[in-house]
Amino acid sequence: MAFIDEIKIHAEAGRGGDGVVRWRQEKFIPKGGPAGGDGGRGGDFYAVAIRDIHALSRYKAKKDFYASRGEDGGNKSLHGKNGEDFILELPIGSVITNLATDEKWQLLEEGQKVLLLKGGYGGFGNEHFKSSTNTTPREWKPGQDGEKGDFQIELELFADLGFVGLPNAGKSSLLNSLTRAKAKVADYAFTTLDPNLGDFYGHIIADIPGLIEGASEGKGLGIKFLRHIKRTKMLAHLVSFENANMMKVYKEIRKELEKYGNDLDKKEEIIVLTKTDVIEDTKIIEKRKKEFEKLGKKVFVISLYDDKSIKNLNDELSKILEKKV
Repeated sequence: MAFIDEIKIHAEAGRGGDGVVRWRQEKFIPKGGPAGGDGGRGGDFYAVAIRDIHALSRYKAKKDFYASRGEDGGNKSLHGKNGEDFILELPIGSVITNLATDEKWQLLEEGQKVLLLKGGYGGFGNEHFKSSTNTTPREWKPGQDGEKGDFQIELELFADLGFVGLPNAGKSSLLNSLTRAKAKVADYAFTTLDPNLGDFYGHIIADIPGLIEGASEGKGLGIKFLRHIKRTKMLAHLVSFENANMMKVYKEIRKELEKYGNDLDKKEEIIVLTKTDVIEDTKIIEKRKKEFEKLGKKVFVISLYDDKSIKNLNDELSKILEKKV
């Protein structure tokens, strides 16, 4: 299933039912009077947050949604049935924008429900217009239209830990090692075109697609995936030993996070130096580690072929994330 994190939809709340003209027709009551009921109210249009990051994929083909119309009034003063509400299920982290008014709603918790559009009121039946001077009213009112609008829906993922770094830094491979995720991996850049999620002892780790210099301006995969980092509690910055100047690479990504804003560069961060298997001289590995430790952050050195280094990272990450609960 293709991951979709942005859609546009057209939505309409239900129209109210019409009022009607009816008369009491009962035996032995020749002048029964008006008995036309009011129309029911149209259904409202809601959005509700669910725990499914792929929920937007359901709406890939269908982009128009309608709440039900209210029922017309009935005989014997019967009030028409209200129309059924429409509930649009969206992933936690969705940001909904009314394109006409710029009003925004954020779905931050599972089960959170927001009213986007109100259904129209039902019209009055002729009984409503009865008075001492108008005993046989023929007036009635049609139901009102429900509110309608066009909406932009963007998903900003929630995660406890987000992997960032240049393409091919080993993010997907590490996610697969630490969790049961089955993220696609290959020996070329931009393997990950969609964010991947993994469950790490009840904590969510997100593999954010590779960033490059200029990402904050739309280069590479651009800002489409930078927004997923906004709601990530902390970052794990992966830098591969395949890079000749690892510190330069690290600073390039940090610069993009700063440019994008939203305090991305201020999030707590650990540094993971990956692919030590490409370096034969252990002194070089230790030297690079010390260089990064001068930044005052926790630094881990790993290779997917070294079970001990992965276990150490696994244990330390577990402790770090537990403290954040």
